[in-house]
Amino acid sequence: MSRTATKLFFGDADYVFDLKAAQIAELEQKTGVGIGLLCHRIFARQFALNELSEVIRLALIGGNTPPARAAQLVATYVADRPIAETYPIAEAILEARYFGNPHEEDQA
Repeated sequence: MSRTATKLFFGDADYVFDLKAAQIAELEQKTGVGIGLLCHRIFARQFALNELSEVIRLALIGGNTPPARAAQLVATYVADRPIAETYPIAEAILEARYFGNPHEEDQA
């Protein structure tokens, strides 16, 4: 696992979440803001619901979950669940990308 990845329980199992460069580019395009502003907004709890959904979906893809499965997981475990359940997941994903995960070594 890379230093920007994190493994979390989500919905039905543990999954690896990792926002890689390609996923960040798509996240910025989907949300209309840069990653710095998006992190600031989410850390300050001033986010839109679709931002949480996109962070989780794209980080699942970056963690090697197939895109269709990632979309299915988000539809099942984010769309109609309490925000208090999904916010900590999105926050942990962005914290790992922003600050790194000190317990993991880069596998490059």
